Amino acid sequence: MDVFKVLRQHSIRPSSQRVAVASYVLSTTEHPSAEQVWRRARRSARVLSRATVYNALNLFERKGLLRAFVLAEGRMVFDPNVERHHHLIDERGRIHDVPWTAVRVAEVRSVGAWDIEEYQVVLHGRRRRTDLTGRTRTDRRSLTRDQERVRDRMATPRGERERHV
Repeated sequence: MDVFKVLRQHSIRPSSQRVAVASYVLSTTEHPSAEQVWRRARRSARVLSRATVYNALNLFERKGLLRAFVLAEGRMVFDPNVERHHHLIDERGRIHDVPWTAVRVAEVRSVGAWDIEEYQVVLHGRRRRTDLTGRTRTDRRSLTRDQERVRDRMATPRGERERHV
């Protein structure tokens, strides 16, 4: 990908900092946070502040080069795939693109008093594994004690949770 050309096509002046940010964020299949972009882009741009990264990411989003999503617990991530698609968050918190046609959703035009402009489905899943017989099984890694407590707490109704604390 010719990053200089892409930036110019979107009326963005290709400064060395913007080129460093774009070189990573526009070519990755990951869904990085601004902090991850900053850490990666610093490798090629010696002088690069976090503010510059945030400004570049916001500019790229305004110009249609990428999209920003809050997909997991208030964590904003950036996605260079601007085509319609859904997302899957795996058991390790990694975000994967899911083709639009892989999930069938009824066309949603409005909900109550709201006109819907766009929507996507965020799936949460666990990779299937195959055992020695070739049958598919779900990977059931052992949970840490903290993970078990969180799981048990989430399964307990709110009123009972407060009594057990």
